[in-house]
Amino acid sequence: MVLSDIEIANSVEMEPISKVADRLEIDPEALSLYGKYKAKIDARQLEVLKDKQDGKLILVTAISPTPAGEGKTTTSVGLVDALATLGKKAVIALREPSLGPVFGIKGGAAGGGHAQVVPMEDINLHFTGDFHAIGVANNLLAALIDNHIHHGNALGIDSRRITWKRAVDMNDRQLRHIVNGLQGKTNGVPREDGFDITVASEIMAILCLSENITDLKERLNKIIIGYNFQGQPVTARDLKAGGAMAAVLKDAIHPNLVQTLEHTPALIHGGPFANIAHGCNSVLATKLALKYGDYVVTEAGFGADLGAEKFIDIKCRMSGLRPSAVVLVATIRALKMHGGVAKADLATENVQAVVDGLPNLDKHLENIQEVYGLPAVVAINKFPLDTEAELAAVYEACKKRNVDVVISDVWANGGQGGVELAEKVIQLAEEDNHFSFVYDDQDSIEEKLNKIVTKVYGGSGISLTPAAKRQIKELEELGFSNYPICMAKTQYSFSDDPKKLGAPKDFTVKISNLKVSAGAGFIVALTGAIMTMPGLPKTPASEHIDVDAEGNISGLF
Repeated sequence: MVLSDIEIANSVEMEPISKVADRLEIDPEALSLYGKYKAKIDARQLEVLKDKQDGKLILVTAISPTPAGEGKTTTSVGLVDALATLGKKAVIALREPSLGPVFGIKGGAAGGGHAQVVPMEDINLHFTGDFHAIGVANNLLAALIDNHIHHGNALGIDSRRITWKRAVDMNDRQLRHIVNGLQGKTNGVPREDGFDITVASEIMAILCLSENITDLKERLNKIIIGYNFQGQPVTARDLKAGGAMAAVLKDAIHPNLVQTLEHTPALIHGGPFANIAHGCNSVLATKLALKYGDYVVTEAGFGADLGAEKFIDIKCRMSGLRPSAVVLVATIRALKMHGGVAKADLATENVQAVVDGLPNLDKHLENIQEVYGLPAVVAINKFPLDTEAELAAVYEACKKRNVDVVISDVWANGGQGGVELAEKVIQLAEEDNHFSFVYDDQDSIEEKLNKIVTKVYGGSGISLTPAAKRQIKELEELGFSNYPICMAKTQYSFSDDPKKLGAPKDFTVKISNLKVSAGAGFIVALTGAIMTMPGLPKTPASEHIDVDAEGNISGLF
């Protein structure tokens, strides 16, 4: 009988989190326990450990995702366990899952099989309350905006130009566009409004990019909530909101410590989506992990065109972090889908479909090696029905780029199934690299957009709507042209059309809207039909989740 992920997780006895912390020599005074198996590490330890040499940072990314699955988190967890198996002091730094996907299409996000972080139920459901705190801080600011307008609007906020939305950590399409403040004067001023999912909130990005509580508070104060009647930006500082928001987030800023099934330490903190936000765990968690471990495995959301590009151009640019090597995760199943095979037919050997899907893998490798300037290895996340002929096609294609292909069998065998991958990563991490950003700070907004599309996506350029042209002009006049770009784009294609699989050519990406996240320090560019509030599918994953009389949860994979 094949066990489910949650059954596998529950079959393994966890170590007390204090024992996991001891393995990293974490000062017990810096640890706040959340029960027996979770803890927060005081972020101020980064200052205490500032003179300690950093470990090697390994970035795990993937080809463009498909419904067939790639297993990026599973590979990441298996890799860190494999490094530990080889006697290395290894740590993994991951994002926290959002309740939206947990109850929607994707389900849980704590790895899979014998390569998981635990306690997986807690990690997937509320965890230590970080997302709740982010939602409260977000909605506190929203409440202060409308309260200020209600009490006379001394700042002259133009309610037609309020850009700050409310947030909830749930896929709820009904809340994308709403009207509030109805039913009379005592209930506020009527206006159009809307909700983002919490992981798309600027406060999530701010938490993940802040270096300390002081930096957090300063970033919160810089948030632009909208514009006044003269067209000038209004900030959270103008509303005297930064201090209270920072107070709500005072515990959430500290990274969370848990463990893998093999008791390897795991720091899980922050969780922005990579298609509508920057898609990386917190800078604090990554930097702390690098102080505690000789090798730190981290991942960036979705494909290397989204998460990895933002990891490089936003997270690394702001924090000074530099990866030593990259793991590109793929599956034969996903390559066959990029080659035109329907999901129902993936079990049948189809070498030609693998060959037809390989341009997607090749383009991601090109980006990693030639655009980002980093050494890479391809990890094929193994499925039982993969054939030798299909695998041979991948080996042959990667040989042309002088890139090794390693079979990752961590879902079935945990760390032991990733030893070959770990050995290759150790080798790559010692090689010289030519780390490079996609664009320069001094490039104009339009130049940055074009460089991302032409260099990373393989398109011919961008097209700007009239609204986007006006917004670029306004943002440049306000002094934001040096900010990096956070592209909000479908994860399923290099283009802005999710139906264009593989590696499409000669396409343009339509930029429909641009918005500055002044606190986070980047400009969000919305492309195609991307939305910052997802919806639930016809049959949401929540229908399969249950809890029994003893409090045991089922259905989380």
